[in-house]
Amino acid sequence: MLAKIDGESVGVKLTQREREHIFAERGGFGGGGKGEILRQVILGGQDGLVNVLGIVLGVATATMDASVIIIAGIAATVAESLSMGAVAYTSSRAEQDHYWAELEKEKREIREMPEIEKKEIELVYYKKGFRGKALASIVRHITSDEKLWLDVMMNEELGLADAKNINPAKEALVVGLASFGGSLMPLAPFVLVADVQSAMVASAALSLLTLFVAGAIKAKITIGNWAKSGLEMLAIGGLAGIAGYAVGALLGVKN
Repeated sequence: MLAKIDGESVGVKLTQREREHIFAERGGFGGGGKGEILRQVILGGQDGLVNVLGIVLGVATATMDASVIIIAGIAATVAESLSMGAVAYTSSRAEQDHYWAELEKEKREIREMPEIEKKEIELVYYKKGFRGKALASIVRHITSDEKLWLDVMMNEELGLADAKNINPAKEALVVGLASFGGSLMPLAPFVLVADVQSAMVASAALSLLTLFVAGAIKAKITIGNWAKSGLEMLAIGGLAGIAGYAVGALLGVKN
């Protein structure tokens, strides 16, 4: 069975098992796979949780007023989620724009100075260890097809992934929702627990536990020691909580 990659048929025969393995590794032949989604979820979730944890602990320490803490937490949650979604969208669009700008530049250079561009292809594969007839054959094959030539220049020379795999709206949605979900963790205890001091302890404990579990899961899905990864994320949240508590205590004493 011929393979179909990124919507295009290629002249390589694959068994069903091979197709399933490659499909899983590439996240569905077209980018945006599990690794990319995981990055977006951790980016949004960790940022939302850590920022709101610092805010609610700071406000709680300064005021000990549950209603003020909840209002501040909700305001921070909404602002944080919208901000993270907007940042994800604009950064993805900027990445897209950069890719298309470089693509147009490479197209122009291939047409206006093909010999120099051929030399660049030659250098790319020379560095990979090809020499003599093998190197000449590769250069000749690549430069005989402008689309292939452009793809190699963009991927191998510039190290840029295809912009068609970037989805700014989807990334904004994933990051924004993850940020919203993460922000609710430190805020929830103040809604559910009447005593502010008890809610502070519960908020810190729940947030740190969530960060540890998230770090451990990240290591299990990717690579690394789950305990080390969990403790690393826990430490980041702990520092934010301590900072928020310290600021709140300082301002509370002044008031």
